[in-house]
Amino acid sequence: MSITGKTILITGANRGIGQALVNEALARGASRVYAGTRQPLAHPDPRVTPLTLDVTDPARVREAAGRIGSLDILVNNAGIALYDDLSDQALLERHLAVNLFGTYRVTQAFLPQLTRSRGSIVNNVSLMALAPFPVTPAYAISKAAAFNLTQSLRALLAPRGVRVHAALTGPTDTEMTQGLDIPKASPESVARAIFDALDRGEEDIFPDPMSASVADGWRHGVAKAMERENAAFVPPEPAEPPEPAAA
Repeated sequence: MSITGKTILITGANRGIGQALVNEALARGASRVYAGTRQPLAHPDPRVTPLTLDVTDPARVREAAGRIGSLDILVNNAGIALYDDLSDQALLERHLAVNLFGTYRVTQAFLPQLTRSRGSIVNNVSLMALAPFPVTPAYAISKAAAFNLTQSLRALLAPRGVRVHAALTGPTDTEMTQGLDIPKASPESVARAIFDALDRGEEDIFPDPMSASVADGWRHGVAKAMERENAAFVPPEPAEPPEPAAA
């Protein structure tokens, strides 16, 4: 799906990858970009509509969905990543509230608009969805759950014409990775790669050097093959009833 002329909503749009996605969407000719953030956001481009959106607040999500009449692309980018050792259940639940249930809540709220446009959903689920990093296990668990959610939605929404993509992003130079002395991609390069892959129709997007190194192994591996096989069990959407014949 080309971004040109499309309406797109990006959550977590105030910094990092989210901010880069907003700017990249504008550069590619998006007609309207809804920038979802917890705090009010100002942007100089008139095509950007700031949208106060806390993905953990059902009322705010419903209110936001009520303000947007049409939508072509939803990018679920909002997320949190905190260091932990799985000793605090509350911290695990906090990650799940944002990274899993926030993604689910926003997707369900905007699904009517996306179904009408036969649009696309992109969930930024992280490379840690495939293998955890031991200093952020709660984050990795929540992203693994979000990836499974993405795969499930991909199968369930395909009969409606809604495409669902996963961005398995590796280390990126944002606030989340401060203090980690490892190679990192720039948010701008990640945003470009995500939209390039969306243009190509890739289901699973590997938008940086580290994630790209495992892309072929994932795409041709047994787990991906099982996903495709299991998707065949989703029944097709019933056909529209025929128009009654004129008297």
